[in-house]
Amino acid sequence: MDQKIKILLVEDDPNFGSIMKSYLELNDFEVVLKADGKQGLSAFKSELFDICILDVMMPEMDGFTLAKEIKKSNSIVPFIFLTAKSLKEDMLEGFRTGADDYITKPFDSEVLLFKLHAILKRNHQRNEVEPDLNEMMVGTLLFNYNLRSIKHENLTYTLSPKEASLLKMLCTAKDGILLRKDALEKIWGTDNYFNGRSMDVFIARLRKCLKVDPSIEIANIHGNGFRLIRPN
Repeated sequence: MDQKIKILLVEDDPNFGSIMKSYLELNDFEVVLKADGKQGLSAFKSELFDICILDVMMPEMDGFTLAKEIKKSNSIVPFIFLTAKSLKEDMLEGFRTGADDYITKPFDSEVLLFKLHAILKRNHQRNEVEPDLNEMMVGTLLFNYNLRSIKHENLTYTLSPKEASLLKMLCTAKDGILLRKDALEKIWGTDNYFNGRSMDVFIARLRKCLKVDPSIEIANIHGNGFRLIRPN
């Protein structure tokens, strides 16, 4: 049996959210419903999702802010904005944030389904074209970016979203060198002192995971970046 597509639905209207959740589940999706942006972000950081549907106007954290935070953890997960407002400025802000689509309430449920399937198909085709970016060998370790896992013989290590993003950038860095500035801007959103210290903690955690293969090393490059050293 194929695994169901998992959706993170963040909607502060309990009635509308419940109806949408039930409708999507009837159409064979697995749905996690959260009532505000902070709850949605917490769920995203603790579970793996294939796509996110985010209401724009929410308490605690609005949909645009939530999307930006999600992108810091996983830059490739697709998402759709839902809103009762049809202002051009809001739509432009949504697409600037990286939205795959923007739907104004009220909307036809079948249209939402069509958009979901179109976005997921597009993402699947992109992943098939670039499978090496999602699963790769690092020495004797098998790294799966989408699953955020490292496998070594009979052991499996689960990475945090930031650890997985860092390792992927290390594996695919141009000329083998990952600049601190590039990693901070892509994963943390800004290059500042506090985020730099946070990144050092995640690099240390990665080194601990990778030491199961002594041929692998994350080397510092003159304080400006990192190089992943591994056997050819």
